[in-house]
Amino acid sequence: MSTISGSPGVAQVMALRRQIVDQTQALRDLRQAGGPGGTGAAASPAQPQDGSFAGTLRNAVDEVSAAQRRSSDITAAYEQGQVTDVAQVMLARQEAGVAFEATLQVRNKLLSAYQDIMRMGV
Repeated sequence: MSTISGSPGVAQVMALRRQIVDQTQALRDLRQAGGPGGTGAAASPAQPQDGSFAGTLRNAVDEVSAAQRRSSDITAAYEQGQVTDVAQVMLARQEAGVAFEATLQVRNKLLSAYQDIMRMGV
C-alpha cells in the first residue's frame, strides 16, 4: 500500500511536468509566429529582397539580431520567473551565440578577401 500513498506525489510531479511541457510548446509556437511584437525583424527575412549580395547580407544580419533579441527576451522572462524551462533558455542563448560567431567568421573572411583584392596589382 505504500505505492498508493505515494501516488499523490507522483500525480503532482506529472501535473507539473505537463505544465512545463505546455509552456515549452507555447514558447515554440511564439517563436515560430515571430513572438510578441515580432513584426520588425521577424518580418524582414520573409520579405523578398532584390537578390543582391547586400540584401542577402542584410537578411543574415537581421536573422542574427532576431536570435539575439529572442535570447534576451527569454533570459529576462526566466529571470522574472515567467519561464521555468532552463533548457529552453540555454538553447536560445547558444543559438544566438552560434549565430553571432558564424557572422563574425563571415565578416573576417570578407575582410580578408577585401584586403587581398586591395593588395593586387592592376
